Amino acid sequence: MNKPLRRIAIFCGLLVLALLLRTNWLQYVEADELNSHERNRRVLIERYASERGNIVVDGKRITGSKKTDDTDFKFKRTYLDGPMWAPVTGYASQAFGATQIESIEDGILTGNDDQLFFDRTMAMFTGDEEKGGNVVTTLSGAAQKAAFEGLGSKKGAVVALEPGTGKILALASTPSYDPTSFAGYGASDEKAWNKLGKDADKPMLNRALRETYPPGSTFKVVTAAAGLEHGIVDDIDAKTDSPLPWTMPGTTTELVNEGNIPCKDATLRNALRVSCNSVFGKLGYNVGADKMLETAKKFGFNEEQFVPVRANASVFPEELNDSQTALSSIGQFDTRTTPLQMAMVVSAIANDGKLMKPYMIDQLEAPNLDVIKKTEPEEMGQPVSQEHAQMLQEMMETVVDEGTGARAQIPNVTVGGKTGTAQHGENNSKNPYAWFISYAKGENGSPVAVAVVVEDSDATRDDISGGGLAAPIAKGVMKAVIDSKK
Repeated sequence: MNKPLRRIAIFCGLLVLALLLRTNWLQYVEADELNSHERNRRVLIERYASERGNIVVDGKRITGSKKTDDTDFKFKRTYLDGPMWAPVTGYASQAFGATQIESIEDGILTGNDDQLFFDRTMAMFTGDEEKGGNVVTTLSGAAQKAAFEGLGSKKGAVVALEPGTGKILALASTPSYDPTSFAGYGASDEKAWNKLGKDADKPMLNRALRETYPPGSTFKVVTAAAGLEHGIVDDIDAKTDSPLPWTMPGTTTELVNEGNIPCKDATLRNALRVSCNSVFGKLGYNVGADKMLETAKKFGFNEEQFVPVRANASVFPEELNDSQTALSSIGQFDTRTTPLQMAMVVSAIANDGKLMKPYMIDQLEAPNLDVIKKTEPEEMGQPVSQEHAQMLQEMMETVVDEGTGARAQIPNVTVGGKTGTAQHGENNSKNPYAWFISYAKGENGSPVAVAVVVEDSDATRDDISGGGLAAPIAKGVMKAVIDSKK
């Protein structure tokens, strides 16, 4: 063979070898990923080839499936009270994919999960129409309705937890959207999707899990916990060494209090009751940046949470000077938190210091309703001792009984809470965020812990407060849970 032909033969041989390698790589290495890839049309066709299983609340479905005339997509997802439940369900769209529970448990809902192999096999022999399994949530319909209706036209979020287990009872975010409006593949679905994407109010943002806000004075309960845990304070009714005015270390700036409130040398209980910035700023400084960070992390700050939907990490800054530590300890500077995180904080306090991992899927069911998997409560840690947690409960109950949280009072029910009004915008130029965190408990412990944030409202700036705007919403959610357990 002459030299040119030999080169061509070698080149062709290399091409064939490369083709064989690529083919084998696709078949044996990337096969699973390609089979499940969201852009694989066969995956989409399979997802909507049969009736999708349902997401269930209180034993009732909040989703459905509707037959279509399409030869490929035979069923389309539907939602009951879609805007109310969208922060929980997410969406399943023929054109735009799936999110949240609809995405995470897609295998169960479509019936394609390996755990449903037996059901699929039996359907082949019996001739029954294939159907997906169900996702049973921990949510309370009454609590969710109270949260959603309480927020109303306001922009904000609510999270309610069962402290003893970590079950999520309510997860509301407003403004919201209706997943049914773009569940199909037509022009109207595309129009609805584009309209939502251009909406400046971001209705598709899950504010309960994905938005972080300055927590304002609600963070003072974390600072109080740090002060007790690290021995800076041992008696909540003893006077603190808190001068007024108090100048932040390393600065000439006084840490001011809102209004004419009695903060000089106030007891920790009274300082929380009237929300003294000077007392808690100085306490955070005395605890120190490292120990404040340690306590915040024990409550779940600085790491993502999965419920199983991912929640953004809340943040307590890791590098602070003395004045920044003081500001961070009253929920300002760069401290930021999700509503879920603040619900976790108050839940741990209500549960005598034990923090349970939050979750919102109770169990997965086969199409015949057999339980495939059940979630068991899981302890995350003990960020505060039982003794100190009970001291914090006393302080928070004083806030509701005699202080800024009076609008959360429920007759014949023990309620503890903390208000917060967090600065917003450069030089506090925008309407502040209104916060309220709370718990309600009976003789057998706390049935519910709640965090509410109102991002903005139609109220004038002077009328925006955690006690005025957020506390009544929390009260409605707590009452709904308590009433449902009677």
